Parts: sequence; structure tokens; C-alpha cells
Amino acid sequence: MPAFFTPQQDQLDIPATQRHTARLLAAGVAGLVVHGSNGEAVHLSRRERRAALEAVADTVARHHHHHHHHGEQLVPVPVPVIIAGCSAQSVRETLELCREARAAGATHALVLPPGYYRGLLDAEAVVGYYRRVADEGALPVVVYNYPVAANGVDLDSDVLLRLARHPRIVGVKLTCGNTGKLARVVEGAPKVREGRGGDFLVMGGSADFILQGLVVGAHGTISGFANLAPRACVRIGELYEQGRAEEARELQHEVAKGDWLAIRYGFVGVKAAMPIFHGPGEESCAVPRLPFKRLDEDGEALREIHQGMAGVLEIEKRLAAEAAGK
Repeated sequence: MPAFFTPQQDQLDIPATQRHTARLLAAGVAGLVVHGSNGEAVHLSRRERRAALEAVADTVARHHHHHHHHGEQLVPVPVPVIIAGCSAQSVRETLELCREARAAGATHALVLPPGYYRGLLDAEAVVGYYRRVADEGALPVVVYNYPVAANGVDLDSDVLLRLARHPRIVGVKLTCGNTGKLARVVEGAPKVREGRGGDFLVMGGSADFILQGLVVGAHGTISGFANLAPRACVRIGELYEQGRAEEARELQHEVAKGDWLAIRYGFVGVKAAMPIFHGPGEESCAVPRLPFKRLDEDGEALREIHQGMAGVLEIEKRLAAEAAGK
């Protein structure tokens, strides 16, 4: 989930947050991540974090209630998970963020390893940090491996499998893009967990390797690009499960092309693409917080985004039309 701001006042835009949450739920996502790297959590006050989360949680509850009680589904629908970014540098502040996130409606905490004093932290200290947060935290923990955002701290499969022993550490998001590591954790986690605390969910961290992850047993993907093309991302998983490998591969190729622009231009690029994918009504949502500026209307970056995402935009529109026609 991006963070939505009103262009003039630079206040949180709660209606836009709710609108986008409903849009993602309608597209069939299994859960939502609030205050991840695309969510500009580092630009929000604690109060704003709470308000954004509450807006998402309210929308999820309303959507679930509506679909659950209007006879659309014969099988019970799982409630979408709400994973909240709760990363801080000390155990104490991380625990505070977890407490506040739970009060605001989150179901899980997404937590980066502390990297500010990286040179003074060895693997033991990082493992100790996660264990304390899991022992005392208000929410089950999803480990967030994203070296770029953690000052270069990169958790290897040995460390991740040590963490997977803890019943309240319930998954990992691998934005490192290392599918070899992903395969090792998928294979090793059930053995070290021995049935404690349910499954350990192993998720890729970007839409350009959804299929590659599924092939070695990933449980899914958490991706900023899915804010733009949620249906295409969901579809890759459906095609794979139906054994339609060739179609899944073709769709993955298009998504990988589009995602490359989202990776290169980061959250500013994802925001700039919101009106392209979701209509001019989202124009105001394309604004990041200073010191970041929105991409120039006539600039090279926006032209590249239009070109690189054209293929997946067409697919997304087609999938939305098919869903509406059902």
C-alpha cells in the first residue's frame, strides 16, 4: 500500500487509502501490507501510521462482512491478512510499534533487521533481536530481508532457518530476490518448526519473480507493483496452480518488464503510475512527501513508465473487464 497524501495540505488522504484498499481486495489479493517500503512509513508520524492502518483495517472488515453475509461465497473466505511495517532500531521501539499496529487492526508485523549500527551487530545479535520481538511482541512476526533498506544487512538461509524455529516468527519476505535462498528456506522451515506455530510462510519481495518463487514452493509474493497490477500478479499464481506453465511464463515476462520501472523509480514511480492504472481520479495520490518530488509530467521518467508498463496495463484492463463480465 502506498501512503496517500492530499496535494496541498500534505495530510494523509484517508478516502484514497480506503478506495485503494477496496480496489486491491476486489482484485483478489490474499492480504495487504501497510507501511512497507512503498508505504513511506519513514515519512509518517506515529499518529499517521495508526490512522492509515485503521483506514485499511476498517475497509477490510467491511469488505469481508459484505462478501461473507451476502451469499456470494459458498466456502468460507479467509480474512485478508494485514501486515504492518513495524521496523525500528531498538527492541523497545519495535515492540511499541507492534503494540500500536495491533491496536489499529494489523494481524502481523513486518520487521527489518536493525542496520543503523550495522558494524556492531553480528548474526547472534540479529537473531536475539528477532527472538525478543517475537517473544514479547503483540503480533506474530514476518522477517523482512531487504539489504538496501537495512544498511546492507542480508540474512542468509542459515539465519532465517534459526528464526523459523520460533513459533511466533511466522514468515519471511525476501526482497533480496535470491531464489536459491528461497528454495532452501521453503525446504528447511517445516523441519525446524516441527509443527509449532503453523506454517512458516516464505514470500518473494517483488513481482518480477512470482513464478520463479512458486516453482520452488514459495507461498506467495509481497510486491509494490501489485498496487498497480494486482489482477495480473494474482493471475500468475492461478495459472501456475492450473498447470498452465506457458501462459504463466508469458504473464510473468510482462509483469517483470513493468516491475523493472517500479524497481528503478521506487515508490515515487509507483505513485506516478497510479493514475495510469487506476484513472485520473488518482492523480492527487501521485504525490510523495518532501524531499521527494512527483515525477515531471513531460519528463523522461514518466515516458519510460508509460512504455515499460504498457503491456501489463493492457492485461490488467482485460482481467478487470473479464471479472466485471462474470
